[in-house]
Amino acid sequence: MTTISLRKGNTRLPPEVNRVLYVRNLPFNITSEEMYDIFGKYGAIRQIRIGTNKDTRGTAFVVYEDIYDAKTAVDHLSGFNVANRYLIVLYYQHAKMSKKFDQKKKEDEIARMQEKYGVTTKDK
Repeated sequence: MTTISLRKGNTRLPPEVNRVLYVRNLPFNITSEEMYDIFGKYGAIRQIRIGTNKDTRGTAFVVYEDIYDAKTAVDHLSGFNVANRYLIVLYYQHAKMSKKFDQKKKEDEIARMQEKYGVTTKDK
C-alpha cells in the first residue's frame, strides 16, 4: 500500500490543520471496519470514534498519526459519497465544539431551573 506524501521540504500548513478530523453525514450503520477502509488509504490511523447516541449518530472522529496524512484525507474525502451520503470532513476545532456543548448545557440548566421554580416562557 502506498500513501500520498505531501512533504515538500518545509511545507507550512494552515493553522486549523490538525491530526483530528470531525466527520459528519455518515450513514448511521457504518462500521469501524468500513471507516478504516475509507480513511486508512491516506495514512496510519491512531483512533476512530463513531457516534452512537441520538445526538452523535452520523458523526465520527478520526485521529491520524501524522498531520500531513490528515490533511490529505480532508482534501480527498470532503464530499466523498458513502451509501448515497456525501461526507463532510472537517478539522476538529476544540473551541467550536466545546462552545456547542456549553450552549446545550446552559439551555438544559435553564430548562431545569424553569421547571423547578414553575417559570414558563411566553412565546411572542
